[in-house]
Amino acid sequence: MTEYERWLSQSLEDRDLTQELESVRGNEEEINDRFYQDLAFGTAGLRGVIGAGTNRMNIYTVRKATQGIANYLNKHKTGASVAIAYDSRIKSELFARETAAVFAANGIHAHVYPRLTPTPTLSFAVRYLKCDAGVCITASHNPAKYNGYKAYGSDGCQITAEMANDVSAEIAATDIFEGVKHMSFDEGMKKGLISWIPDKVMDEFLMAVKGQSMIDEPCTGLKVVYTPLNGTGLIPVTRILDMIGVDEVSIVPEQEHPDGNFTTCPFPNPEIREALQKGLELCEKVHPDLLLATDPDADRCGIAVKQNGEYRLMTGNEVGVLLLDFIARRRKERGDMPKNPIAVTTIVSTDMATPVAEHYGIACVRILTGFKYIGDQIALLEEKGEEDRFLLGFEESYGYLSGGYVRDKDAVDASMLICQMAWYYKQKGMTLADAMDALYDQFGYYRNEVENFAFEGEDGMKAMASIMDSLRAKAPEEIAGWRVTGWSDYKTSVRCDGGKESPITLPKSNVLEYRLDNGSKLIVRPSGTEPKIKVYLSGKGKTDAESRDVISRLRAQTKPLLGMQ
Repeated sequence: MTEYERWLSQSLEDRDLTQELESVRGNEEEINDRFYQDLAFGTAGLRGVIGAGTNRMNIYTVRKATQGIANYLNKHKTGASVAIAYDSRIKSELFARETAAVFAANGIHAHVYPRLTPTPTLSFAVRYLKCDAGVCITASHNPAKYNGYKAYGSDGCQITAEMANDVSAEIAATDIFEGVKHMSFDEGMKKGLISWIPDKVMDEFLMAVKGQSMIDEPCTGLKVVYTPLNGTGLIPVTRILDMIGVDEVSIVPEQEHPDGNFTTCPFPNPEIREALQKGLELCEKVHPDLLLATDPDADRCGIAVKQNGEYRLMTGNEVGVLLLDFIARRRKERGDMPKNPIAVTTIVSTDMATPVAEHYGIACVRILTGFKYIGDQIALLEEKGEEDRFLLGFEESYGYLSGGYVRDKDAVDASMLICQMAWYYKQKGMTLADAMDALYDQFGYYRNEVENFAFEGEDGMKAMASIMDSLRAKAPEEIAGWRVTGWSDYKTSVRCDGGKESPITLPKSNVLEYRLDNGSKLIVRPSGTEPKIKVYLSGKGKTDAESRDVISRLRAQTKPLLGMQ
């Protein structure tokens, strides 16, 4: 309440904030939700609901976070520079300009994209312009009420845990009103401390994407329906498809142009069928080979393919496996498979990646959830001069990358490869659904699903922590009738199989994994970007029906496992 009154007493520059503070006067629950904590800063930066308060995304929390990064940079280097990008969300451009203004006031040169661009172009700009850090204003695929602030290091990866901790300490020591250095954006431009990123950088980015092409001839005759979901993908995705010869692209009109309200897709997430509904309706009119969708900041990509008269939404795991097989297949056909090739995926992604990789002699490396860890693997290869060994990185949440030109997932690259893959199989009389089913027949039916449980507000955060504490205090002996044969606790870095414990060499993360005697597994992980717990279900069967039955039985036990009956 003290902080609420303090905010009310300020002459706030954003009138929306003053109006919101006045509207909740006397409502202790609403005030508490806005002020009970500071918006947490971590390796994913900030993410939260747009609005007034310390627990909201607004120009003051953005400025304070930027001051923390500026303090960190100035302690480590004189004359630092940063790159800044933003997406189509509400207040994204404003937050980007405020970020640049704070950096400028701290003597740090800010290179800003002059228009909204995908998140991967920020990673590219950091490396291309040799910046010391980067910021992208985006909340990825969250609903319209959210915005976020992703922080990147000089390597183009999202910041490390060590840097996040140091920056967080700087933020905590900064008063949100009195402790932030600030000048106007225009003043920063006049002083030469803020400059626009030239269009050449976007052109170079697209050429780098084109360099990952797996088909040498134009993909003419492929019909594609594309939706950018009112985000940043329209220009770069249509440009790259034009560059590879895809000449029949229909854009979903209701979702073509940037719109942070996402009126036709309240959850602008290509994983969700409702978000693709307008695209599916257009498909029924133009009958394409493929429906392609990118999320608002164009780092995730989803697809749908017609099969047996209905459109089948391919999962992130399926597309990842398809891309792995396609890239390996094409590399073999072209004779340019590198020595000791590597594919990288996450601990929560499908186990099917392992046998597919082994089939082609590819090492399948598994890392923690978060594309920055895939970026770290690319960096390690680059340090040894072996970056050509990297073939593909993917995660089950629809993120893919096939080259080292950026250190984040890239839906522009994924869109190109998926279309080339669809064209490749079309020449064989197959759809991508047919190609996936062929892989299931060859390697077994791997079924993967995710159950999400939301926990809003202060009580929700406590409930999430309590669930994880309870599971650690007493591991289940069986799940859905199958015996737990092993578990892994990635927070304590301990793995147990057959009663024998061994260390986990990955960074610590609040994740629990349970392996069952039928070859299935279940993973519990609080989201790093949203107030929810995710439960990853993984089952394998000799048939599709068998794998679905395993998943059904696991799903029925998720609530009891979390103590939510």
